[in-house]
Order: sequence, then C-alpha cells, then structure tokens
Amino acid sequence: MTTHLSAPPALELVVLDMAGTTVLDGGVVETAFQRAAERTGVADGMPWDDALAHVRATMGQSKIDVFTHLAGGDRAAAEQATAAFEGAYAEIVAEQGVTEIPGAADAIQGLKDAGLTVVLTTGFAPVTRDALIDGLGWSDLVDLALSPVDAGRGRPAPDLVLTALIRTQTSAVASVAVAGDTVSDVESGRRAGAGFVAGVLTGAHDSSALELAGADVVLPDVTHLRSALAERALLALAPSA
Repeated sequence: MTTHLSAPPALELVVLDMAGTTVLDGGVVETAFQRAAERTGVADGMPWDDALAHVRATMGQSKIDVFTHLAGGDRAAAEQATAAFEGAYAEIVAEQGVTEIPGAADAIQGLKDAGLTVVLTTGFAPVTRDALIDGLGWSDLVDLALSPVDAGRGRPAPDLVLTALIRTQTSAVASVAVAGDTVSDVESGRRAGAGFVAGVLTGAHDSSALELAGADVVLPDVTHLRSALAERALLALAPSA
C-alpha cells in the first residue's frame, strides 16, 4: 500500500489573544478583579490569596466563568461582579491609558502583509474589548475581534477559534494559527484543531505551563510569531511593508 504524504494546508488565519499577548496588561486585570470583588463581595467566601490564585490560574478565560467559581456557583452574583469588573477595567484604562505589547501593531501588520487574516479574541465583554481596540487605534488594523458572547463559550473551549474560522470563511482548521499568553489560549487552539499553536511570555503563564498545555512553540513575544511560522514552512517570510 502506498502512503501519499501531502503538504500541510496553507496558513490563512491567525487568532491572537489580547491582554498579555497583544495588549500590555501590567496587572490591570488583577486590579480590576480586586476592585470588582471589593465592590460586590463576590469573593467574600474565600481568602483573598486563594481568590487571586484562581484569577491568575484562569487568565484568558471568560470573566463570568471566573466569577461564577468565586461566587460558589451563584450566577446572579457572578453577573453583578462581571459588570463591576468591566466598569473597573474601564476606569483603570481611563486612568492609565492602554498600551500595546511593544511591536504588536507592526507584528499584526506584518502578518496581514503576508496575506493572512488576523482576528483578536478575548475573555472580556465586547464593551471592554472595543474600548481597548479604540484606545490603541486598531479598528482598521484587525479584521475581526471576538468575545465569548460572540462565540458561545469562552476559553479553554474551542468556540472562539472556531467562530473566527467560520466568520472569516477560512477553509480548514489546519489553516489556523493561534497565539496567546495563557494555558487557556493554548488549550483553546489545541481543542479547535488549529494547525499551529504558540505561547508567548508577555503575560500570565510561563514557558513550562504553556508547553504542558500543548504549545508547538513558546515565543518571547508576538513579534516573533511571523518568523516562527516561516520556520515551520507555514508562511513565506518576506520583508514587511
């Protein structure tokens, strides 16, 4: 019997996380969680160190799912806390501004110049997601931005990646690359069947955690993604415009 080996499908779509991957976090998420917890009492049933450890471990996941755990399964309390979190995050952005991971915009443009579609995904609600994109001036830079409410479930479920694939009419899951700074980002890409999944070290989780979650490669930051794709023969590396 003859085995026919075919080349991997051409890469078409790159799905990038926001906070910690393309958008500088600087502890903003943790601070917003703390403000929300203080204002709603959602984590009063556990020591704050335990609550904070859970927040850190679940970075990248849908915020309402995180708060549902902290609220002991009380969905109404979680919804109230999530709204408080979104308000607190907006306050902090207004106080401090929003900053990209150094070189992120150029990296995104470089991927687009290589003929790829770029979609941003996040665990934030659309109002926060859009405020970040507007603050960075990225409205015309990315092709699409998705939150859990747009997809069904947040990470680590595959829904955000698969929704990006469907909305952009990408031809196959193997034609998708995913990059993010959290275990949930990596697990989401793996569960979706993405052809390439990268971890980056500019956010919540370290190299060991990202590798254990199944990352094909762990990069210093998102600016190294294009060359990593080229090294895997997934992308022709040409000078950026």
